[in-house]
Amino acid sequence: MGILQRQEKDNVQVLLPSVVHIGTGDRERRLVKRLRSGDAGALQDFYALYSGSMSSVCGRYITDRDDMKDVLQECLIRIAEKIADFEYRGPGSLRAWVTRIVINQSLKYLKTRQAHEFARLDYDLPEEPEETEPPLNDIPPEVIYRMIRELPAGYRTIFNLYVFEEKSHQEIAELLGIKPTTSASQLFKAKNLLARRIKEYLKQKS
Repeated sequence: MGILQRQEKDNVQVLLPSVVHIGTGDRERRLVKRLRSGDAGALQDFYALYSGSMSSVCGRYITDRDDMKDVLQECLIRIAEKIADFEYRGPGSLRAWVTRIVINQSLKYLKTRQAHEFARLDYDLPEEPEETEPPLNDIPPEVIYRMIRELPAGYRTIFNLYVFEEKSHQEIAELLGIKPTTSASQLFKAKNLLARRIKEYLKQKS
């Protein structure tokens, strides 16, 4: 299922809403300095620049709009608390650091509020044949994004961690408190479910 394989991550990424690209280098350094100094407007400026990127990442894990707002608020608090520990490592490093915080806070929310979804992942499910990869060229990016978001929370989380964050099944298992084999199995099922929904969409449009 090429489009959903990790090696095709860039192809999947272009199907998602555009991430807000901000200036890098000196602009990032100045923003970090302002945040560390307690500049009253720094956090507001930071959010104005990064809100698109943060919302896009959070939206891959959290589907309820109000819950997303809560998670993003916690992210801002975490960023303000931890900015003193941030180590600038070149252009893009600030966004990468912010992305990790958003992912961690999203997972924390899911494990707290939707723990039943992850408990169910450890149940053995009947094996199913692999779905063939459907053509995606004529599907609008927002439709693919919506389909990913509509996956069950457990499937969606494992899919995102493996495909977008490039986590191994061992790392995913440690993050979610499941077995590595469970992670691999649920990723397979998530891809199959996504493929079936894409085929249904194409059938309706034909």
